[in-house]
Amino acid sequence: MKITQVEAIHVALPYEHGAPKPARSGIGAWDTQDILFLRVETDAGLVGWGEAFGHASTPVTIAAIREVIAPLAVGADPSDIAGTMGVLVRRTQSMARSGPVQFALSGLDIALWDIAGQIAGKPVWQLLGGSARASVPAYASLFRLNTPDHVERVAANAAARGYSHIKLHEHTVESVRAARQGAGPKIPLMVDTNCYWDEPEDIIAFCEAVEGFGIAWLEEPLYPADAYEVSAAIRQHVKIPLAAGENLGNYNDARWLAAAGAVDIVQPSVAKIGGITQAWKTIRFLQDQNIRVVPHSPFVGPALIAAIHMVAAMPGEELCEHRFCDLGANPLGDAVIAVNGRLPVPQTPGLGITVDPSVVEKYRVG
Repeated sequence: MKITQVEAIHVALPYEHGAPKPARSGIGAWDTQDILFLRVETDAGLVGWGEAFGHASTPVTIAAIREVIAPLAVGADPSDIAGTMGVLVRRTQSMARSGPVQFALSGLDIALWDIAGQIAGKPVWQLLGGSARASVPAYASLFRLNTPDHVERVAANAAARGYSHIKLHEHTVESVRAARQGAGPKIPLMVDTNCYWDEPEDIIAFCEAVEGFGIAWLEEPLYPADAYEVSAAIRQHVKIPLAAGENLGNYNDARWLAAAGAVDIVQPSVAKIGGITQAWKTIRFLQDQNIRVVPHSPFVGPALIAAIHMVAAMPGEELCEHRFCDLGANPLGDAVIAVNGRLPVPQTPGLGITVDPSVVEKYRVG
């Protein structure tokens, strides 16, 4: 079997989330929920779907797919994930340890696991050694809302929809207080500040100020994200667990993060770190180190589905991140919709998704 085509498909979907659309730093408003699909065709008629991390890097990631990854992948054996990905990683070694080429490789790897499951007649979670389960618990990952009034209203909405945990993307005590008021007294809150602070003293002060609000973790408070030794020092001075990992570029980054003792919870992103292959390798390593892993997955495409498969294959019942919004159009249907705070685990071979071509074509960009 051979790969005959690797196609990048950028889709921008309308959505609502109960508040004004948030701004993205330096790149305008977040008007749509985007998916950067990789569609992989084979000469056996099988099609695999993946997703590469896009957001602000979308144009560069698309170029990486089209100009670098696709020409190398065509003609390779899609059934040999380790062999094919190993060759591509080595052939792109000067540009693929982190960033858009690694994002492109991540999307390709996800698509190859989709194909592998179709060949084996098994869902990906089963290929990973997981046991059958119908669903996994999701936490509501809110957009940055900026004002306490918006935070309180949207947090209350998420709680009403049955989410057992809610994550904010804020950096003020007032917003955390508002979320607690909206969510009620029992739902754990997480706070992702997206590397907001440069100084450890500011992070320590924030932790002290929000200790009484039931914070399950503080995520990426420090800039830069890879200042692991500084993060480890901060960790010794705060009571709130620290989390990070969505910016890990590869498996070795995770090893260094763990060795530094930088955080309590690690969050590898399947769309960034090298796809299911490298994300799962990272998860298994961290579990052996007795470090909690909660995969990063604020996506609405195949990367979310890949994360669901990995969470379903993990022992116990770990949380799966879920972007809190209502899509105005959705090419994956019920697969990306939470019901009573839980996401369905696909039961059919591969990723177990059906992509609606009419939605893809209607909302395709470029």
